[in-house]
Amino acid sequence: MLAPEHIHPSLWRATQLARSATRGVATGYAALSAQLPGGGWPAGALIELLLPHAGIGEIRLLQPAVAQLDRDHPIALVQPPHMPHVACWQGWRLNPSQLLWVAPERPMDALWAAEQILKHGSCGALLCWLPRVRVESLRRLHLAAQAAETLCFVMRPATAAQQASPAPLRLALSPAPGGLSVQILKRRGPAVAQPLLLVFESSDHASVDRHPSTQPALRRDAPSLVS
Repeated sequence: MLAPEHIHPSLWRATQLARSATRGVATGYAALSAQLPGGGWPAGALIELLLPHAGIGEIRLLQPAVAQLDRDHPIALVQPPHMPHVACWQGWRLNPSQLLWVAPERPMDALWAAEQILKHGSCGALLCWLPRVRVESLRRLHLAAQAAETLCFVMRPATAAQQASPAPLRLALSPAPGGLSVQILKRRGPAVAQPLLLVFESSDHASVDRHPSTQPALRRDAPSLVS
């Protein structure tokens, strides 16, 4: 009798991690990568990061993966809650000229921009902040992500954990000493009972992940490209 994973890559046993047709992008955290199908962040899929508030370390979490991307491919930031901190990106060995900063006038424009970025397929990663979004819109983003090789991260409020989502990978993040506590809410594999503690490398540079009250508000007339 054939094992489910040999019948179709989308099938897997409930007691084991799903197999991925392609290897994921390394997260930079061995404990986290070991818990993800493909051993890393899946390209071509919607990944949800659920936060109690912006600026708890979500960019630091993604920095190791983003640093691996081809420098010819932009990193799109759609509707970030704060102005990107260029000096901080440089301190993390990231190229600020890669940043494509999209500051839409309306929330619905953010969804449209994110979908177009995925359909175009020219960006190495998409980081999109969606405080409010309908499941139908998330489904459209996931379908668009599946047709591309872009790393697609959507940041949503922690309260969204109780809502349905088409995202195959959902992580709930919360602050922890020196890093983040990461609870895997959904993955293609068995449930994970205990959260993971991820500790960030120390840095002498100011952090871009700050509480909203300590960071200037995003200007609506901001340029699209930060350099």
